Amino acid sequence: MKYTTTIFKIGGKILDNFDDLNSTISQLKQLFEEKLIQKIIIIPGGGSFANFIRKIYRELKFTEEIAHWMGIISMNYNGLEISKKFPDLQVVEKYDKLKEIRNTFCIFLPYEFLKENDKLPHSWDVTSDSIALYLTKELGLNECFLIKDVDGILNEKNEVIKEISASDFREIRELGELTKVESNLEDLKERSQPIDHYITTLIEKHRISCIILNGSKNKARILNYFKSASTEEKIFTKIK
Repeated sequence: MKYTTTIFKIGGKILDNFDDLNSTISQLKQLFEEKLIQKIIIIPGGGSFANFIRKIYRELKFTEEIAHWMGIISMNYNGLEISKKFPDLQVVEKYDKLKEIRNTFCIFLPYEFLKENDKLPHSWDVTSDSIALYLTKELGLNECFLIKDVDGILNEKNEVIKEISASDFREIRELGELTKVESNLEDLKERSQPIDHYITTLIEKHRISCIILNGSKNKARILNYFKSASTEEKIFTKIK
C-alpha cells in the first residue's frame, strides 16, 4: 500500500535520545526514498523544553494561556534542532506552502499556523499529540502517527492493544485497567497512557485514527508497519 501525505509526530522521549531519533528519521527516510510515502510531514513534540515549561508553570503560577504558547514555541525549537541534526530535511513554517509542496520529507513548525488558526483548548490536556491530529484534520487526512518510545497502549497483562476505540480507551484509563509499572508518575504516564487527554475527543469528533509506533533504536517498528503485509507481524496501537 502506498501513502500520499502522512503526518508523523515525534515524541519528546525520542527527541531527547539521538540514537532513537536517528532510528526514526532513518526509517522514515527509507519509506520516502522507496516511494512508499510521497509526502512526509514531521511534527516535533515539545520534549524536555515543554517539561521545563510545565515545571516553572507550577512554580511561577503563570496562566495556562501563556504555558500553551510557550509549549508550542518549544515545538518550533525542537523542529529547528532536528533540522540541524538532519540538514537534508526541509523546514516549513507557512501552512499554505505545506499544503502546496509535493514529494517532500519536511519538518513543520506549527507556531505561526496555530496563532492564526488555533481552535484547541489552551490547557495541559492539549499537547503536541492533539496538535498533530488537529493538523491532520486541517489537511484532510484520515490518520496520523505518533512516534513514541513505547510499543503502544499496554493492558494490565503488559500486552499491546492493537486496536481500540477512543471511548473504550477512556474507559479503561479511568478504570485503571492499563499496565501498572513500578516507576514515578511521569514514566507511568508515558508507559501506560502515552497520549494526551484531549486527543480522544478529536479522534471522535473528526473520525481520524491515531496510530502509535515505537521509534526507538533497534526496533524497526515504523518500517514493519508500512512494509509488512501481515497485521500479526506489526506492533502498534490504533485508536479510532
